[in-house]
Amino acid sequence: MKFVAAREFRIRPGEIWQLLEREGQVVVTSNGKPIAILTGVSADDLEDTLRALRQTRAEVALGKIRKAAQASGADRLGDEAIEAEIRSARRART
Repeated sequence: MKFVAAREFRIRPGEIWQLLEREGQVVVTSNGKPIAILTGVSADDLEDTLRALRQTRAEVALGKIRKAAQASGADRLGDEAIEAEIRSARRART
């Protein structure tokens, strides 16, 4: 996978699109840090690609939530403690 600085789009956008066609994916960086991933799609697979990206992002987010729960001990809460937490949160909203 190739890495390209964001400013390259202003300077040589045509070359970036050609690189994307060749590589299939390009990581965009700003100040040396990744900020985006460009991935090639066609009209035929746009919806499938978007669905797959969204599903993968959701799975990654869920994994982070699970790790945080393990770190805090929340993964060991019983049903009664969970219900109490929900009641407390609902009271705080009103």
